[in-house]
Amino acid sequence: MNFFKKIFSSEKKETLDKGLEKSKTSFFSKLTKAVAGKSKVDDEVLDNLEEVLVSSDVGVNTTLKIIKRIEERVAEDKYVGTEELNKILREEIAGLLSENNTEDQTEFVIPKGPKPYVIMVVGVNGVGKTTTIGKLAMQFKKAGYKVVLGAADTFRAAAIDQLQIWADRCDVPIVKQSMGSDPASVAFDTLQSAVTQNADVVIIDTAGRLHNKVNLMNELTKVKRVMQKVIVDAPHEVLLVLDGSTGQNAFEQAKHFTVATEVTALAVTKLDGTAKGGVVIGISDQFQIPVRYIGVGEGIDDLQVFNKVEFVDSFFK
Repeated sequence: MNFFKKIFSSEKKETLDKGLEKSKTSFFSKLTKAVAGKSKVDDEVLDNLEEVLVSSDVGVNTTLKIIKRIEERVAEDKYVGTEELNKILREEIAGLLSENNTEDQTEFVIPKGPKPYVIMVVGVNGVGKTTTIGKLAMQFKKAGYKVVLGAADTFRAAAIDQLQIWADRCDVPIVKQSMGSDPASVAFDTLQSAVTQNADVVIIDTAGRLHNKVNLMNELTKVKRVMQKVIVDAPHEVLLVLDGSTGQNAFEQAKHFTVATEVTALAVTKLDGTAKGGVVIGISDQFQIPVRYIGVGEGIDDLQVFNKVEFVDSFFK
């Protein structure tokens, strides 16, 4: 299988290469030590590789899957030199990612169908949720879509203010109420406004409190139910934003939110400031939810549509 016969947009690829630099450097320094003095991929090399993957935040279960696949390749080929390990590892990780990211996209597009397309964004405070919404709004607008934002995180005045700043920056309309208002009411008003304005995309921010999963579940369920009074099948996407720099803690957040609501897509942020980029591989595999976007820098254009081929190519370049 060859996932890598592809010409990448040079500017986007350079940003991705730079954003994954810390993860890549950390991973390959560990990998070099793991195979030092070895010419053949044997049990000891595989044990060392397992340790490298786990310590790179790929996660135990996903690591075991990757090791099993490599063991099968080694058994089939009889003799595999350590110089081939990089290539095999690259192919197997790309294969694993392809199982949950079936369609590689390179642009910010919404599926064809009735409009508006409603995205409900969830995630704990501090992961870059509101910033991701702002960057998404800008990218969708640049792609020619009419966007409306909904400030349904009404438990923090800062969240409403921050989303307003992004709305002003992107020059897109925002629907908001005062702090402490009913989030479902804000979502309802946002969808009504979007329908009236004939919008293409609606992005709804929600509260990121995790201290009580039952309350979170009830709140998100209510928001969805109220939205469906305006648009029957809303939301069309539930996007969970995770902070990639937190490594294994991102796994825990994903567990909480996948219990609280039906998450259909992931955005992994802050990959540029961390050596924990392997978390993207593990989260995609363990939760069987496609990674839709990754954040690899502070700039508006540093939120990228996740493309498994580009990601693996940058990680192993």
